[in-house]
Amino acid sequence: MKQSKISFIIPALNEAKIIRSTIDGLKAYSGPKEIIVSDGGSRDGTPSIARNAGAVVTEHRDAERQTIAAGRNAGAKLANGDFFVFVDADVTISDIDNFFAKAFQNFENDNKLVALTCGYKILPEKATLADKIIFKILSLNFVIFNNFFHVGLSGGEFQMIRSEAFQKLHGFNQSLVAAEDGDMFSRLGKIGRTKCDISLSIYHSGRREHAIGWPRLIYQWMRNYLTVQFFRRSWSKEWTEVR
Repeated sequence: MKQSKISFIIPALNEAKIIRSTIDGLKAYSGPKEIIVSDGGSRDGTPSIARNAGAVVTEHRDAERQTIAAGRNAGAKLANGDFFVFVDADVTISDIDNFFAKAFQNFENDNKLVALTCGYKILPEKATLADKIIFKILSLNFVIFNNFFHVGLSGGEFQMIRSEAFQKLHGFNQSLVAAEDGDMFSRLGKIGRTKCDISLSIYHSGRREHAIGWPRLIYQWMRNYLTVQFFRRSWSKEWTEVR
């Protein structure tokens, strides 16, 4: 039986410090794959580092700043996998072959499943007690909304989407500065099933959480989610770069 191909798509902006290690981590997956870095106009050499690491790279060259949604869509235009896996540039997936063996099992068990997310954690060496508590709550919300209420909800750190479902929706809403990730899962939930497999987790740096602080970040998340859901626009005018 032909093994499904994964297109890993990474939106990136000034990620020279970490992009190689992120790509190397994804290259450890032994199944059919391609790794695409969608660069939003980096000034630190991110595109050349990504190419040297073995990724296919698309670059945004317009003067106007690219939204994360547009960056993800630009990467998807180059993709030819059966599944598009969108990850942030600071994401790590441990035991990656086992992770995706379990991820694929979800889709094999339910042919109506169009998208999968998982639990999010901050790297153990950087995680605070507040990080652990809040991300447990966030992951539980993903389970409740996706698995029980059948309302799609996910952050952007990890989204695994059937390519045909992504194409049917014409990708992410490029007009959204923020909450485009939750909007994508919400729309996916209207054409099929979405799921959070809480037995799976990805790790990320927690840099935004630590730089901005949890109270302010949660406020931003909630305002953006609600304005997108009810008014189809982001509350944030610009998603601040944190490096």
